[in-house]
Amino acid sequence: MKLKIPNIDKNQFLNEIGDIARFTARFFREVSKPKQEYHEFVNQCYWIGYKTLTLVGVTAFIMGLVLTIQSRPTLVEFGAESYLPSMVSVSLIREIAPVITALICAGKIGSGMGAELGSMRVTEQIDAMEVSGTNPFKYLVVTRVMAATLMVPVLSSLANAISLYGGYLGVNIRGQVSWHLYWFQVFGVLDFSDMLPSLIKTFFFGFAIGIIGTYKGYNSTKGTEGVGRSATTAVIVASLLVFIIDLIAVQITDILGLT
Repeated sequence: MKLKIPNIDKNQFLNEIGDIARFTARFFREVSKPKQEYHEFVNQCYWIGYKTLTLVGVTAFIMGLVLTIQSRPTLVEFGAESYLPSMVSVSLIREIAPVITALICAGKIGSGMGAELGSMRVTEQIDAMEVSGTNPFKYLVVTRVMAATLMVPVLSSLANAISLYGGYLGVNIRGQVSWHLYWFQVFGVLDFSDMLPSLIKTFFFGFAIGIIGTYKGYNSTKGTEGVGRSATTAVIVASLLVFIIDLIAVQITDILGLT
């Protein structure tokens, strides 16, 4: 029995990339125009940032705790247990915490944007806004993309702190390291070149999540079935873009000698 591999429509794929590029270009045109929707922007910051904080915080705490516990046996085997706080802190700050936070936001925020704007599109609420003289793109898309671009770095920074605290508890489960010694070892190994690239790439994570989520929802079709498809594809594409951006960021930091 032969496995049939579905053919990928290259033209459709290229058209999709072109549509996303035009959608992004329209975002930059609209964001530069006056009369910004500040109230809606603050509202989206609340829903994207505050409403996601609990999920990100719990995940970051468990992430730091588990990474510390799992790394201890290997370091003990080589007699390098004292390097545990330093190793965990570099791993969390540079890579794990920002990427995991972005993936959580892609799943929660991206799908939410796709479903919300998709339902507004199929129920003709967006068309009604255009008829009434309101700019739906500025009100619905610009505010959400800007809020995601701002809130994902904030959530990532909080995830860094919470995961390091989880690492502190993990270190002390089978050992005994004082509070001051743990943080001395953590910040003793961290450098400006560790934290700055990690922070900068989270802005691109948030922008990609916002663009893809709003694009999929704003251009949703085929009724309620299209709403579900928009939410699902928004998560998939946004998660893929997170990995691609992270790969590019790692290559750039390596070329610049920041690793």
